[in-house]
Amino acid sequence: MKRFFNMILMGMGALTLMACGRGDKKEEGKPVEQVAAPMDAIKKIKETGKVVIGYRESSIPHSYLVNGKPVGYSMDVCANVVNELKKQLKLPNLNVEYKAVTSSTRIPEMQAGNIDMECGTTTNSKKRQEQVNFAINHYVTEVRMAVKKGSGIKELKDLDGKVVVTTTGTTSDKYIKQGEQAAKINVTNVFGKDHADSFAQVESGAAVAFIMDDNILAGLIANSKSPKDFEIVGSVLSTEPYAVMLPKGDVVLKKIADDAVLAMIQSGAMKKSYKQWFQSPIPPKNVNLNLPMSESLKNTLANPSSEGV
Repeated sequence: MKRFFNMILMGMGALTLMACGRGDKKEEGKPVEQVAAPMDAIKKIKETGKVVIGYRESSIPHSYLVNGKPVGYSMDVCANVVNELKKQLKLPNLNVEYKAVTSSTRIPEMQAGNIDMECGTTTNSKKRQEQVNFAINHYVTEVRMAVKKGSGIKELKDLDGKVVVTTTGTTSDKYIKQGEQAAKINVTNVFGKDHADSFAQVESGAAVAFIMDDNILAGLIANSKSPKDFEIVGSVLSTEPYAVMLPKGDVVLKKIADDAVLAMIQSGAMKKSYKQWFQSPIPPKNVNLNLPMSESLKNTLANPSSEGV
């Protein structure tokens, strides 16, 4: 059995190398140092006695910093993955390290072997599956837009001739372009380095709308200086699943992550975590987002899968 397991690890290492070679060269952002021959994540975790988790600094309520510590709904999911790693790998003293990532650096960091999993607001898409793995989906979001109240903007057609912001490295840019074509409008697209930067451009008036996942928009509005000044408007541009992002080809780590997510769903822990982060006061300002669980998410949790869009 040990020999068989070692053969699996060697095979996964080869798959990981090939996946790194197919990395998307169009990713933007801070350059990430690539390692020539990264070990597969499970082998590295066992040898180093630690797991490195990529997190987001301002993706409220999924993954963000409170008093210097990453917290949120997606961080809860990854905490359960870590517990499952400890159990299945027999590493009760497994250490956890955290590394901040952005929309544009998360995939390069994963391909470089600098993080072992990413716990944020990453859409599980078929295109990204060419570069990385995803665990079972644990959330579903709807892409809409945040604007200032009284702006007169209610739908995409109202954006003609105006400046629209989204975050670098996200899927939302695709839906802006599709919306432009469908509504026959022309907008000026600008990009924030992260979600907080994008929202700040709407706050300052540099952009009239921020197109992004509705839960992220709700979190940013709730924690802004004046929540009453903003609203989420427009038709749903896309429905997208979120999942924990993992290294491409590491089937053992994916199996462990899937086991953890499935256990949360079946035990009711996922719904409990949702209630904590979306329907209860959350730090740092004890604001309640008051976002009921959507029918899309209910269906996703009732029919668990790693299917991407």
